[in-house]
Amino acid sequence: MAAKIFETVGKLGLGLAIAGGVVNSALYNVDAGHRAVIFDRFRGVQDIVVGEGTHFLIPWVQKPIIFDCRSRPRNVPVITGSKDLQNVNITLRILFRPVTHQLPRIFTTIGEDYDERVLPSITTEILKSVVARFDAGELITQRELVSRQVSEDLTERAATFGLILDDVSLAEQQKKAAVISAEGDSKAAELIATSLTSAGDGLIELRKLEAAEDIAYQLSRSRNITYLPSGQSVLLQLPQ
Repeated sequence: MAAKIFETVGKLGLGLAIAGGVVNSALYNVDAGHRAVIFDRFRGVQDIVVGEGTHFLIPWVQKPIIFDCRSRPRNVPVITGSKDLQNVNITLRILFRPVTHQLPRIFTTIGEDYDERVLPSITTEILKSVVARFDAGELITQRELVSRQVSEDLTERAATFGLILDDVSLAEQQKKAAVISAEGDSKAAELIATSLTSAGDGLIELRKLEAAEDIAYQLSRSRNITYLPSGQSVLLQLPQ
């Protein structure tokens, strides 16, 4: 009698465990600030976006793909050229999130790692386009205009991929330092061009003579170096 009772209890426990496992596999949770897209093995990605809470699915047939729909920050560094051909190093800080009702399309066309695939590409594209309209000095004096233009163009471009940009800002310190450096390079290039224009070939010859003099001095300090002056056939043995 007792053996039958234990056997019945064992079967009942096994049945409850199996039932519990099936029920557990048919449940999934969507946390706050997240949404789910359902992939069906027979019908593909469903158009319905599932909200927060606990939901049912068909085990093995359906699979939930969870997306974080909260605003997230991302820094994108870009090296680009200004209107006067100076290199400028700019870091763009972006707060982004996906458009909720477009999540099935985002998952189908781009994938779960949509931010890795889209943001660096479109950020580089827009920054290069906007910065190329300004020279190095204007990137400082008109930085508000530059920032606003980048924000407007990037927001419009991101919308075509189903992304919302809550904030777009240039990393000011890095941008200013890079632009100041670019201005210095631009000024140096301008001075050299002016000098060449006014002095002609004479300046070039002077720089050649200075370079040759420096090379000869460095060689004279080395041991066992033989120097042959131009236009002479006599070898001069430099002091050891």
